Amino acid sequence: MDGILSNGNGSVEGRARKQGPTGELAAVESLADGLTGARLGGALDHADSADAEERRVLPPTDPMVTSLLTDMYQLTMAYAYWKAQKHNDHAVFDLLFRKNPFGGEYTLFAGLEECVRFVANFRFSPADVQYLRTIMPPSCEDAFFDYLLTVDCSCIRIMALPEGYVAFPRVPLMRVEGPLLVAQLLETTLLVLVNYASLVATNAARHRQVAGPKKMLFEFGLRRAQGPDGAVSASRYCFMGGFDATSNVEAGRIFSIPVKGTHSHAFVSSFLTLDEIKERSLPAADGSHVCRDFVALVLSFLHRMQESEKLRDLFAETNQSELAAFVSYALAFPTHFQALVDTYDVLRSGVPNYCAVALALHQLGYRALGIRLDSGDLAYLSQQARLFLRQCEALFQAEGLSAAVITASSDINEATLEALNKQGHEIDAFGIGTHLVTCVKQPALGCVYKLVEINGQPRIKLSQDFDKVTIPGKKSCYRLYGREGYPLVDLLMMPSDLQPQVGERILCRHPFSQSKRAFVVPHRVEPLYRCFWRGRQFTLPEGQVEEESAGVERLPTLVEVRERCREQITGLRPDHIRGLNPTPYKISVTDRLYNFIQDLWMTEAPVGQLV
Repeated sequence: MDGILSNGNGSVEGRARKQGPTGELAAVESLADGLTGARLGGALDHADSADAEERRVLPPTDPMVTSLLTDMYQLTMAYAYWKAQKHNDHAVFDLLFRKNPFGGEYTLFAGLEECVRFVANFRFSPADVQYLRTIMPPSCEDAFFDYLLTVDCSCIRIMALPEGYVAFPRVPLMRVEGPLLVAQLLETTLLVLVNYASLVATNAARHRQVAGPKKMLFEFGLRRAQGPDGAVSASRYCFMGGFDATSNVEAGRIFSIPVKGTHSHAFVSSFLTLDEIKERSLPAADGSHVCRDFVALVLSFLHRMQESEKLRDLFAETNQSELAAFVSYALAFPTHFQALVDTYDVLRSGVPNYCAVALALHQLGYRALGIRLDSGDLAYLSQQARLFLRQCEALFQAEGLSAAVITASSDINEATLEALNKQGHEIDAFGIGTHLVTCVKQPALGCVYKLVEINGQPRIKLSQDFDKVTIPGKKSCYRLYGREGYPLVDLLMMPSDLQPQVGERILCRHPFSQSKRAFVVPHRVEPLYRCFWRGRQFTLPEGQVEEESAGVERLPTLVEVRERCREQITGLRPDHIRGLNPTPYKISVTDRLYNFIQDLWMTEAPVGQLV
């Protein structure tokens, strides 16, 4: 809890609201100081703390996420609500998506913690309000801007799926409840915090699923991402979705994600000859002695390889500038030597040069880490590289040399991974960038934020496209599991419906199709919604009953959410997560909710006239 809270004197809050680069740096520093390990957890429970008003949840990670990060029409609607004296009407909004991304049948819900941080710190500063005066129509009354200075989320409640849960179309990811004006103002920012986070986490999970659980996956998307904020978000949510590390140092610092990286082609091509290496000594790993000329040791192994009957037909002369680069890197990082071997020729130069350096390190008690392939026929090159490594290991009795990690990083995507799997590759790790962080296959998830209830009256959004018709009213949702332990259906129901029980036959209906229905006898019933934010002044409209899960839940750490993502996906039936033609997961409503939807539809839809 302490890691995400600060004192009400506003040290964190005050620094976060400073203007300009200094304020942004202070906001990031305050976040970094408050987090330890993978330390992204611990929402404030306002309901059970006497000094709740004096404490604050840390601000959003990105200092650009402020009350002004919104669309203009949210503010014009806010004024119209206020002018019509509707600003305090009790509203319920659902945040949901309509279609699973990437042609799949599941989505990972991500971004919840940032939503809680945003809501907890939502307010307009005097400077914010002064700016709004300059962009709002001149007819807006001064009293409205005075009112904005008092606005916060102390009357808001957020019910949501836990972050890292698998989610499906039409089932709200979040339910935002409270005064109409405030709940409306949250729309755009909540959408931007959830849309990309859920999309890229799902993309990462899909890559993990194809690669398999034993392969190492590294996110290398920083230079390809849509801006610095997109890059940092991608690192965080790719790690959440199942990647093992990132190349993004700043993301590693903020979120304690493991950071990986060796060298580029520029490093290799920057060397011309071995003569450039001035300091050539290297102590043995155990400190027992010092090799005075490591370059000579490497050359001796290279010559022995060239003279070997088993290896002489595989290569002749290697590129000496490449060898110089490898030797130099090994002298700098003898315990972390890994070489990019495709600058000139993978099999005739890169791999033999790597082996010569690795054998020299082995003689001094070190173990080289491996090679990276960044171009070419990755399956074939990895197979031939592994064969060469095995031959060198046997020839020089260098135990462990053949176990070198082979990493590939050549514009890899899901299809590439599937093709490599069919070809029997020898790759241990993948560095994936462009297709991962930019989500080339589908650039947006398409979450929407819809009003479903106002002052206790359910509302519906109609459309000729059934996918765009909303399910009205405040709803509960339960995940029903079958005898094999897999989830069968997510069941949406009215708050007044009786909670489904294990062993009880339940009629589950398609929300809009009369003929699609089935009885389900669940072997386990899981309520999906938990309360993650409840402002100290939040109250329910008269006559509404408090939900059982209304106590505020603490947010888990990033590592815990990552594990939850893994458990959620492996817990789905295999045909729901397969890559080709996955079976759609069923979303249903109770019989009472189905009938209510139809009645409200008939009430709200205008009756046509034929002439």
